Amino acid sequence: MGWKSLDDMDLKGKVVLVRVDINVPVENGVVTDTTRIDKIVPTVKDIQAAGGKPVLLAHFGRPKGKRVPEMSLSVTLPALEQALGQKVIFAEDCIGAPAKQAVAGMKPGDVVLLENTRFHEGEEKNDPTLAASLAALGQVYVNDAFSAAHRAHASTEGIARLLPSAAGRLMDAELKALEAALGTPDRPVTAVVGGAKVSTKLDLLGNLVEKVDHLIIGGGMANTFLVAKGVEVGKSLAERDMADTARAILAKAEEKGCTIHLPVDVVVARELAAHAPSQTVPATSCPADAMILDAGPASVAEISRVLVASRTLIWNGPLGAFEIPPFDTATNAAALKAAELTRAGKLVSVAGGGDTVAALNRAGAAQDFTFISTAGGAFLEWMEGKELPGVAALQQD
Repeated sequence: MGWKSLDDMDLKGKVVLVRVDINVPVENGVVTDTTRIDKIVPTVKDIQAAGGKPVLLAHFGRPKGKRVPEMSLSVTLPALEQALGQKVIFAEDCIGAPAKQAVAGMKPGDVVLLENTRFHEGEEKNDPTLAASLAALGQVYVNDAFSAAHRAHASTEGIARLLPSAAGRLMDAELKALEAALGTPDRPVTAVVGGAKVSTKLDLLGNLVEKVDHLIIGGGMANTFLVAKGVEVGKSLAERDMADTARAILAKAEEKGCTIHLPVDVVVARELAAHAPSQTVPATSCPADAMILDAGPASVAEISRVLVASRTLIWNGPLGAFEIPPFDTATNAAALKAAELTRAGKLVSVAGGGDTVAALNRAGAAQDFTFISTAGGAFLEWMEGKELPGVAALQQD
């Protein structure tokens, strides 16, 4: 992969259009989690330090091409100003007179935030006219929103083809981490894939068995694979109609030299409730009236052994019903082992996806992973081996 970073661009005196992701949670008109806003600060500051004038492009919610007052980006201004430590000028549209006036009035050191790009129907249609109107506001385009890179929108793809373009600091770090994990990784490479359903991760599993040395499957997905191998799983969540597909994935893995690891023992209970009575049994011995809700200690020991022998780890999805103790035990133990190996410099660990981030945070392991992607959809499509339009556009000469 080849893309330009901020260091490759001449920004002095130029208006720099920066696509950011500040689609943050809001309650009663107040931003409740500033993580995404905090993450764009290095890019904005570095553009200013290089003499550029940052103009922020972003979406907020799903207004479907209409002006919806509750979805105005103005709600993010207090949090944005707090994170940047300065006043931010707000333009009430991302094109037209309001945008042109805000940009024209910028002095060195100013930051402008343009109104929600999705207030225009042309944004999600990647309309060339809207892309051209956006591009006309500046001289350089920077994409710092990897989380929106799987969308071919006017502000992520169309505009990148009209201006000299580069990846922002956050996007650059994300792409480098992903390239290190699946592009040119240190081997052996292990992937952990969990979650409820095989059907939602078919492309992912099909791509991974060609790329990794070990594939650890957990959560409800593992039950489907057990069923495919003729194992009875009682009342567990399992997609029985996907058994043929699971067998095909097992066969493909064997052909490609990828070892698939399924639970060898499981934690079962009669109800999915906090601290419900549970027992550990061999994976082949789930009682008919019980549900498999987590991997057991022998499975965790096997996962730890695989991690110790690995050099690169990609993680997407929990190993059990991690939201409800004690069914978070396997996820926590495996996550802490990966964190320990990463801390010791023995493992490059990359994780992503909503449930994954939540699970690693709960386990207290997130801060020690090499890289954690907050870009759910884009991270998954990258793991599936799909081209991301917002990234591909940056790779144009």
